[in-house]
Amino acid sequence: MSDTHAKPRLGQIVQVTHGREADQYMIVIAIIDQRYVLLADGKKRKFNRPKKKNVLHFKMLDYISAEIQNSLLETGRITNGKLRFTIDKYVKEYVTDEKKGVEPDDERRSN
Repeated sequence: MSDTHAKPRLGQIVQVTHGREADQYMIVIAIIDQRYVLLADGKKRKFNRPKKKNVLHFKMLDYISAEIQNSLLETGRITNGKLRFTIDKYVKEYVTDEKKGVEPDDERRSN
């Protein structure tokens, strides 16, 4: 998402650009206000101890996990294992393909 005014959404994968976790992928698990969100990855930043991050300090990616989004909206919780699985799946499908120069197909983008 190249739009600088885009708003993060629940379940969206982001790439941290500033701070100790720079270049790591995390998932938006809560939106505090227009400026801050809570991020978790299920490994170092678990669901019960998320990272509060300014929206200017990460890059929003075009991948939103519907499963995580639905779980957060319905129950307000998600397992750390599901966070890890979703990030690993994204990295294997999209990041690896981008490094190889392969364009991801539209079918996978909707997941």
